[in-house]
Amino acid sequence: MTKPVNIREIALGVMMEITEEEAYSHVVLRETLGKYQFLEKRDRAFISRVVEGTLEHMIQLDYIIEQFSNVPVYNMKPLIRNLLRLSVYQLKYMDSVPDSAVCNEAVKLAQKKGFYNLKGFVNGVLRNTARRLSQVRYPDAKQEPLHYLSVKYSFPIWMLNKWVSQFGYEVTEKICRDSHMGRGTVVRCNLSRASREEIIQSLKMQGITVKQHPYLDYALEISNYNYIGAVAAFRKGWIQVQDISSMLVAEIAAPNWGDYCIDVCAAPGGKSLHIADKLMGSGYVEARDISGRRVQMMQETIERTEAINIRAMRMDATVMDEESRGKADIVLADVPCSGLGVLRKKQDIKYKMSEKQQQDIIRLQRQILAVVQEYVRPGGTLIYSTCTIGADENQCNIKWFLENYPFRLESIDPYICDDLKSRTTAGGYIQLLPGIHHSDGFFIARLRRG
Repeated sequence: MTKPVNIREIALGVMMEITEEEAYSHVVLRETLGKYQFLEKRDRAFISRVVEGTLEHMIQLDYIIEQFSNVPVYNMKPLIRNLLRLSVYQLKYMDSVPDSAVCNEAVKLAQKKGFYNLKGFVNGVLRNTARRLSQVRYPDAKQEPLHYLSVKYSFPIWMLNKWVSQFGYEVTEKICRDSHMGRGTVVRCNLSRASREEIIQSLKMQGITVKQHPYLDYALEISNYNYIGAVAAFRKGWIQVQDISSMLVAEIAAPNWGDYCIDVCAAPGGKSLHIADKLMGSGYVEARDISGRRVQMMQETIERTEAINIRAMRMDATVMDEESRGKADIVLADVPCSGLGVLRKKQDIKYKMSEKQQQDIIRLQRQILAVVQEYVRPGGTLIYSTCTIGADENQCNIKWFLENYPFRLESIDPYICDDLKSRTTAGGYIQLLPGIHHSDGFFIARLRRG
């Protein structure tokens, strides 16, 4: 007889990997849901929602737990800490789950995991929380504005401080609020394989909801599907999951027929494939990455989409490739970054990032730029991009780069829609902000070599 699967135990295991083993949430969830594909759609959805929701609200959940626990959250056993977080999330945000079931299942899990002596503690904290959740007092927005934002939206204070100083309080709150907003999956139509109309018809035939994105004609937002691998248009290579901000990189790069392009930090490969698609089978794209596993994944995507003018290859962007010096018409430098523009998809990043780590990342970004700028031929184009917000990794890096290398910023207005045009786009770069733009947070600059 097959042993029944405990979906709460699965969710707890995922949370332990993310918070205690420093694994990335999107990777662990994808692998876990792949492993348990045999589960009903409802059970898979429960695992996703409770894990993603707990990560989304983790600072707030810890704040609530400490109202009803005489032990600070970070003094608890890691498993108990995560068990309480998952349970309090269900109590606060999942009305369809009875409070009694949340408490009982948590106690059973604590005992099953070897914490028999703490099951009374778990039971007491959760039953107190269930009874008095509506009485929890949160920080006052006027008296403690940053503490209020931190607890309400679950963002670290140091991060909020930086954003408020650069964007102001109102925009910062919009950025935070956007990280809690549900949204469909944005996909790019591979127009070299099928027309936009064919793609939309194929998606709708599978009962998928399709919405046109306002920034690009070939960008669609899809929802009401279970698993992207089961979508016919995806299997055929007609669509590629890619945020609109990432698509804008290829638009701003604007490759010409026959161009030789190098994407120096290419994985997962969406931008490289987009460039190859825009070249309409001409030219050549090298999609480089330091990770052999990620290079293999890119190659599999290339084969699925049947792209003929692109190759994935393993290469370290910090090490000079003499054979590439001065040869590329376009270099894409979508460098490693703090990732603070994609928190809606990867909520755990905001807890793992620190100011020190960010400074280490900036040094790596400059190290990469110093190397890969050599690959751009005279008159060629360098596209610098990050999936983060904040001047340190973006405008400040561009300022440093222009002071040290023979490049100039070039207007990106010819390549973007009117809704995105501004003083900065005329000057050569755009900072997309969640909650302000219909996209992830992203920075893109276009630079021309003299």
